[in-house]
Amino acid sequence: MSRFFDGKLSALEPYTPGEQPKDMKKLIKLNTNESPFPPSPRVFEALTRESIEQLRLYPALGITELHRATADFYGIAPEQVFTANGSDEALAFCFHGLCPNGAAFADLTYGFYPVFAGMFQIPYRIIPLREDFTLNIADYAGLRETIFLANPNAPTGLYLEPDRIRALLEQDRDRLVVVDEAYIDFGGESSVALLPEYDNLLVIQTFSKSRQLAGGRLGLAFGSTELIGDLNTLKFSFNPYSVNHLTLLEGAAAMRDRTYFDACRREIIRVRDDTTRELRLRGFSIPESLANFIFAAPPGMSGRTYYEKLRERGILVRYFAGARTDGYVRITIGSEEQMKALLAATDEILKEV
Repeated sequence: MSRFFDGKLSALEPYTPGEQPKDMKKLIKLNTNESPFPPSPRVFEALTRESIEQLRLYPALGITELHRATADFYGIAPEQVFTANGSDEALAFCFHGLCPNGAAFADLTYGFYPVFAGMFQIPYRIIPLREDFTLNIADYAGLRETIFLANPNAPTGLYLEPDRIRALLEQDRDRLVVVDEAYIDFGGESSVALLPEYDNLLVIQTFSKSRQLAGGRLGLAFGSTELIGDLNTLKFSFNPYSVNHLTLLEGAAAMRDRTYFDACRREIIRVRDDTTRELRLRGFSIPESLANFIFAAPPGMSGRTYYEKLRERGILVRYFAGARTDGYVRITIGSEEQMKALLAATDEILKEV
């Protein structure tokens, strides 16, 4: 830390991303919840010579084709759509400008929430999940803080039905609830459908998972026109051009290709369910996931041991140190071939143990 670093941020603990190995050819990468599939063919079609030549100009502002494509997909107005450089940027704006009474979130959830709270000096309250990792809506009653809820949750994959989200919103119509739906497309129902009823709801999504654009860095937020106006005020006070020209085109193309979107997510759901069944037959404990990953506790060993033994065999999964997570690893659902390799390696490891 240099002598110029602001002392009030000295306790900041940065988010730790999943390992990004340099030599991908030697490893099966199941640790960062990326898609095993390429982007939509329409994305490739959108990247023409003419579109690349437009990089000499700043990206478009205001209502773009991405706004319109997204609005068409969800049946909302384009003015209810906010674009960001990944969902993390949208979440950062929420912490920075939409937490007048602080923030509240679960003890076991997306690791960036406490980092953002620390970055923007936002007081926050931790609400423990139940022993089985489920979230008790009643625990949030009476709280005035802005609620941040990952649904499905990470790293557990557990999902709250729309009626539970509705109950959370009804607890206090003057309290904002931010629903982070990074994994909603793998079996859940989006809370966007609740927007006509609740102006205290903001929904965050990403193109990194179900639309195969993790490297494109594109996120969305949906809410009332007033809330989206607030986010635009924050964005235009920081970096109005945070989403580049090509990413806007890629996002619109991916959003328009509903057929490819459905085909990819159906395949991931199928492989996830098959992998879950096979690991449970081998004695693993796995909560019911509606994400593109599973949270798996191996029999007879710690999560760290399983993680290390998989890595020795060229397979990366994610291990989270901690009292509640030590027994588990998070496994991204890759291609069918990759998951068969995981199961084969697991069989070797179980024989060793």
